[in-house]
Amino acid sequence: MCWSATADLTAGICVGAIGVACVASVRRVGDLPLAALPLLLGAHQIVESVVWDSGGGAGPATTAWAVIALPLLALWVPLAVLAASPPGTRRRLAVPIASGVVTAAALSYYLATRTVTADIRGHTIGYSVHLPQPEIVVAGYLLATIGALLLAGDRTVRLLGVLVAVGAVLCALIWRLEFVSTWCAFAAIASVMMLAWVRRRTDTPEPAA
Repeated sequence: MCWSATADLTAGICVGAIGVACVASVRRVGDLPLAALPLLLGAHQIVESVVWDSGGGAGPATTAWAVIALPLLALWVPLAVLAASPPGTRRRLAVPIASGVVTAAALSYYLATRTVTADIRGHTIGYSVHLPQPEIVVAGYLLATIGALLLAGDRTVRLLGVLVAVGAVLCALIWRLEFVSTWCAFAAIASVMMLAWVRRRTDTPEPAA
């Protein structure tokens, strides 16, 4: 869980392999973005292993890590949940989606106009984007990602949201300065639940429109 380059690389390969299995098992087009989440997060952990090997700093790996962790996930997660949700539950996702769009736009702007740096702190990595009013940005980010999972129409996805929310609290309490790095690692590991979700969806007849 991002304790070293080896740990990140190993976790990334394992979670990525589960992501491949998830994508290969999809039978509904709308489920594909959410099923691909472990694949994305596995790749994300592999990118962080490169950050470790490069000694942190402001190189391409650091920027790539930040792009995936910040604007991409803020937008990907709520839209993926929306695509996989039955029509009757989609209206409840309006707030997380709106939060994701605004947060992703703000984070994209900050990443384009500021230098992202990574600082190796023992067995964790702290990332700095120099955000103005970071509390508001983080709140919007968590509303978009965790909020969408908690409001999903599927029980397994909601359970994933609970686990990721608990992980976010623990990471904030224990690794305050390395919150984003440790939370993303936790989310990557927790996302293995997606394989069970995809397989259950495969065995369940698709509801009529």
